[in-house]
Amino acid sequence: VAWGWHAGVLRSQEELRAFVDGLGWSGPVVYLLLSAAVVVFPVVPGGLLVISAPVLFGGLWGTVINYVAVCAGSCVNFWIARRHGQSLIRRVFGDRAVDTWLAKTQGPGFARAFAVAIALPVAPDDLLCYLAGTTSMRWRHYVLVILTCKPWALLAYGLGVSALLAKVVPW
Repeated sequence: VAWGWHAGVLRSQEELRAFVDGLGWSGPVVYLLLSAAVVVFPVVPGGLLVISAPVLFGGLWGTVINYVAVCAGSCVNFWIARRHGQSLIRRVFGDRAVDTWLAKTQGPGFARAFAVAIALPVAPDDLLCYLAGTTSMRWRHYVLVILTCKPWALLAYGLGVSALLAKVVPW
């Protein structure tokens, strides 16, 4: 961020888009990989990248990049949880957060509640995807939920919030 501000890339939306456009095909690919990595390793809030993709790549391509990145990262989360279990999840998210949401995975309506949570841009999706990997949910069902429910949250969050910010932030 400091480099981007100093170089002038972050001073306006036009400068930032020109910088990203100057990267050619590697710009969207690097952004997609970074976005997927943020889903798997939640170091920074993934919502920031979801909001910025439509700004950088336009509404259509920004949403497509978000969709591919978030779905890929979410599938990696499920796989990691299947392979390593709750101990890893607890180290990443902490006992309190895991215990709060883990109780919700035990009920009979978890699959339906999981689908609703994935469709709405309000739940801690990364944690829920990890926790889903510790349940008896099948891969096929998990992927179906992610692929069909995730676009709604991405559209609401990515396009909706970025459109609101464009009206509020004097950039």
